[in-house]
Amino acid sequence: MSDSKTSPDSAKQQVADVGKSLLKEAAKIYQDQGRLTDEILSALHFVYHASLQSALELVDKAAVTQVVSASGRSVYQVIGSSGTPYTCFKTSHYCSCPAFTYSVLHKEDHMMCKHHLAVELSNMTGKTKTLNVTDQQLADMLAMIE
Repeated sequence: MSDSKTSPDSAKQQVADVGKSLLKEAAKIYQDQGRLTDEILSALHFVYHASLQSALELVDKAAVTQVVSASGRSVYQVIGSSGTPYTCFKTSHYCSCPAFTYSVLHKEDHMMCKHHLAVELSNMTGKTKTLNVTDQQLADMLAMIE
């Protein structure tokens, strides 16, 4: 006889999957309508909570830059609300901010920090700036991550 209860890890994965689906849907809506509708913003807020508003503010401030090296490697730099630059890796969902370490990794009560969510939203809305650097400059930038 199987147990119909959902494990905490399974529930977290389901919420993460919903979040990814909502971001894809938001991208489609933005592409079709040139804006995010109240309905999709409400759905995103349900999943991402207060991080959504903070991320949208970062996007409005043009705080997201994709740093691209000559060899094509890239990372994102997000200037946080306090003016501190944070480094985000899109594919691994890593961010150098303390909230990522605490809320995403340790407490596991957030799927991503506001900086990474800002990267997603900025790319979606075409507001990401690009900075071309040498491979050495990118390596130096990465070496400064604590």
